[in-house]
Amino acid sequence: MKKVFTGKDVEELLASGKGLCAIPDKAVLTPSAKDAIRAAKKSGKGAASAAPSKPAKGLNPIVPDFEFKWKPGTDPVGYEAINAYFNSPELTVIKERMCDMGRRIWAKNYCDGNGGNITVRVGDNLVLCTPTLISKGFIEVDEICMVDLDGNQVAGTRKRTSEVNTHLAIMKATPDAKSCVHAHPIHATAFAIAGVAPPTCLIPEPEVFLGEIALAKYETPGTPENAKAVGALAPEHQSIIMQNHGVITWGKDVEDAYWKMENTEAYCNTIYVASQLGHGLNTYGGNKLKELISIRRSLGMPDRRENMKECELCDNSEFRPGVVCAMPQASAKPSSGDAEDLVQKVTDMIMQQLKG
Repeated sequence: MKKVFTGKDVEELLASGKGLCAIPDKAVLTPSAKDAIRAAKKSGKGAASAAPSKPAKGLNPIVPDFEFKWKPGTDPVGYEAINAYFNSPELTVIKERMCDMGRRIWAKNYCDGNGGNITVRVGDNLVLCTPTLISKGFIEVDEICMVDLDGNQVAGTRKRTSEVNTHLAIMKATPDAKSCVHAHPIHATAFAIAGVAPPTCLIPEPEVFLGEIALAKYETPGTPENAKAVGALAPEHQSIIMQNHGVITWGKDVEDAYWKMENTEAYCNTIYVASQLGHGLNTYGGNKLKELISIRRSLGMPDRRENMKECELCDNSEFRPGVVCAMPQASAKPSSGDAEDLVQKVTDMIMQQLKG
């Protein structure tokens, strides 16, 4: 099993006189551990662990993978076993990442008050979730709770959020959804209030990393009806705008799900600004979108448009840009004779008033 290093572990290691090089290469670092390592390097205490000037022989660069993989059929049973798992080092790492994503959501102004919620699936029937009535910008590890796929709370001292059922509906609908993030970013939520699905074929990156953004009909938040409406869209959409409510995104891990929230908000913001410029929205066409869908599928992401014809793609007929006030055309300049006549008429009117 990989060694999990927390911020406290790093501080104790440095206090013992050892350098950062003493941390195993394959150790799992919590966000607080990463912060401690950065601080040590900045202060000079971590100089011994500085990267070599030349690539090490046999260097094999990787892409980090934070997807949590449990062994199917091994969910703990019973109060003590569940709580031991809930407080295990492996789940503590995930809880810290959830808190980190909560701070990012809050810092980006994607939620206010106690808005938004985050979930991560950690077993066949177990899901970590943020509790109700708490600011995502100040959430602590020991405030995370755990529920089963029916929404029953099985661990944690804080009460789970009522909206967790929508997250669970997504996870039930598609096993690929290991984490969900719900928030109310301003521009994407504006699309939700207007009941408008963002148009397509405008920017390549959202087409690859988000795919088609769906629009779920309005249902009261936290109700079975809302969970059903959103869950039905999840297998073919990783970003779902909930009408008159907000946005929910899913991914293979909590950071992946959060990235999709950022992608959605940035895309909606850009579309809004572009639609006000008065020049229309230029699409790059269905043939180019086909290429982007192929890239998306090569990354293992779902896209219902894969088998659609090019003429069926890039249909933005339902999108209506906001009203743009055009500047009136400048009228022809009056001739010098016209100007003199106008001055004379005004002068005559003034003189008449003075005589009267």
